[in-house]
Amino acid sequence: MSLLSELRYPTTPLAKAISGVLAVLLFAFFGTTVTAAFLLRQVLKPSRNPTTMDLSVMMGHPAAFSFPVNGGEREGWFFPGLQGAATIVFCHGYGSQRGDILTLVSALQDQQYNVFVFDFAGHGASPNATTLGYREADELRSAINALAGRPDVDPKHFGVWGMDLGAYAALEAAEADPRIVAVAVDSVYDDPVDLLRIQVKKTGLTALPFVMRFCEIGFHLINYQYRQDPPVSAHFGRLLGTAKLFIQSQDRPLLALSTSQLFQKAPDPKRQESTRVSYSEMGDEDRKMYENMLSSFFLLNLPLSGQTAH
Repeated sequence: MSLLSELRYPTTPLAKAISGVLAVLLFAFFGTTVTAAFLLRQVLKPSRNPTTMDLSVMMGHPAAFSFPVNGGEREGWFFPGLQGAATIVFCHGYGSQRGDILTLVSALQDQQYNVFVFDFAGHGASPNATTLGYREADELRSAINALAGRPDVDPKHFGVWGMDLGAYAALEAAEADPRIVAVAVDSVYDDPVDLLRIQVKKTGLTALPFVMRFCEIGFHLINYQYRQDPPVSAHFGRLLGTAKLFIQSQDRPLLALSTSQLFQKAPDPKRQESTRVSYSEMGDEDRKMYENMLSSFFLLNLPLSGQTAH
């Protein structure tokens, strides 16, 4: 008791010094915790600006299609191709939404594929927070399961394209689902915490001691149910025989590096391409080349296997 009393009401120089150091450490701990909590919330709840569109006037004649997710329902847009054709699911990236990739949708629908897009949790019209890939992979699996039950699609052949967040979800889903026979990933990463680190670094606050570590700890606590999930590359053996396209965007060097590393680890068949800038930053000419690249990849590796609609 005398020690605690001396620290609370120091009377000696040593006790005053110790008390001062403890006060500074306590203040630093509190400040770091608050900063990390703020950053984590910013990363896991990016600003949303839902796309509002009238499907009846959209090109491609899309229809709303819902699938079960987290005890509720999620609505996506189904763009029809040939009757009974294979379906390609497009997965938007972090901080993006389904409305941002409609030109890609049109490019593949023009090739007579069915195409489906939806918003991941915490993005676009979908509420809640993102898990940077954990829950999103489950959402993608649920979407494919629901789509496979439609009478107008090929239930055994799917393709998936994804950007960063969507790319991680695409690889995770493909490893567990043999119906996904072709997967294209742009700026992909091996573990959701990788994207967390990239987003936190962008704030410039990682110069503060332990902020990054506290963000990582908070992220793992929030996603405790996924604690046993290994990096996506741990199950790459399951993708033997699945056609894979890895795309690097050179304006995102950290993700370009992780994409290249995952390409090296992945089994055949695989192919690697590179772009100067991300799809969202491309001009018309670069976008056209990107869309042609994807069309060629899926036409080569994902048979339409459909009949002309009546």
